Amino acid sequence: MKNRWAAATALAAALMLGTTACTFSAEIATQKDYDPSDGVSTEFGELSVYNAMLIGEDPDALNLVMTVFNPTDSVRRVEVQWFVDGERVTESIFAEASGLTSVGGPDQPSLLVTGLDTVIGGLVPLYFSTNTGSVSELLVPTLRGDLEEYDEYAPEFVVVPDEE
Repeated sequence: MKNRWAAATALAAALMLGTTACTFSAEIATQKDYDPSDGVSTEFGELSVYNAMLIGEDPDALNLVMTVFNPTDSVRRVEVQWFVDGERVTESIFAEASGLTSVGGPDQPSLLVTGLDTVIGGLVPLYFSTNTGSVSELLVPTLRGDLEEYDEYAPEFVVVPDEE
């Protein structure tokens, strides 16, 4: 009788170990940071950029849509830089103190990224920095503005410079 009990216990333990052992070494996916939308995120210094994406129909004029988190108790200037024909282009926005600042949506501050040599669906390197010297490079996806979910974020017009 003891042999049967020992064999049954050993079989149950082997079965349990064989079916659940990989759980002990598997990475817990719910604890991994990820971007739940089409945009990408980064941190630089004390600030964070969430869900950054470029939206538009024309790759020469794309609307930068993102949310900036500023946990500090003062307004911070955020510079966004990109390169056009080897020249650096810099635009700025201000991140409100102790909270979130949304950029690029209806009734929000906007930042138009122009002059890019890219295609819709590609990735564009943008550089985010503050006056504290923290810099982060982020490969930002470019998305079509005619998609229903991004229609309200596409630029309304394109400024064409005078050619002289």
